[in-house]
Amino acid sequence: MRTPILAPVKPTVTAGEANKKGNHRMKVILNQDVPKLGDAGSIQTVKDGFARNYLIPQGLATEATTGRLKNAEQRLRSIQRKVEREEEAQKSLAENIDGLRVAINARVGEQGRLYGSITSADVAEKISAAVGQEIDRRKVLLDEPIRSIGDHQVTVHLVGKLRPVVTVSVVGEQVEEPDVEENSAATVDAASDEAAEDVTEA
Repeated sequence: MRTPILAPVKPTVTAGEANKKGNHRMKVILNQDVPKLGDAGSIQTVKDGFARNYLIPQGLATEATTGRLKNAEQRLRSIQRKVEREEEAQKSLAENIDGLRVAINARVGEQGRLYGSITSADVAEKISAAVGQEIDRRKVLLDEPIRSIGDHQVTVHLVGKLRPVVTVSVVGEQVEEPDVEENSAATVDAASDEAAEDVTEA
């Protein structure tokens, strides 16, 4: 009779051991907007270490106790109602912006290199002119300035779920770059002329 092969038994991990391994999570209330985490006033569940070693010491969040959670939830409901009213008010503006195409002229060299860059302020200015209403540059979502010609899709976060997308077309304006060889020849000629004048004077 063959002896059955028993599968190894996995050791039981206690709650305390899980916490030591960094698996414990806790709820926090954000005091201000935290990129890639949430907006101010929102309730987030994060790793215990991240909260206690970074968010809370930096003043970015507070621990979500029962009392704080109740107050935070009331504030969130109030904020949500306000956002919904603003969404309704700006719905028409979002429709006007969405699908819009704006052109921005930029100087480029002979090698197609863009002089400078296109910033969120540049994009906001063009959108404002197109829709006849001022758009705050902070609502134009650009991870980094645009540094190349061509079409670029840019999102405008008006409020809440209103995130219309525009096409920014960067058109290059050719700028003549000085010819290095011509400049070198001119420099040599100038130096020769100066030398000839020195000889004549001597």
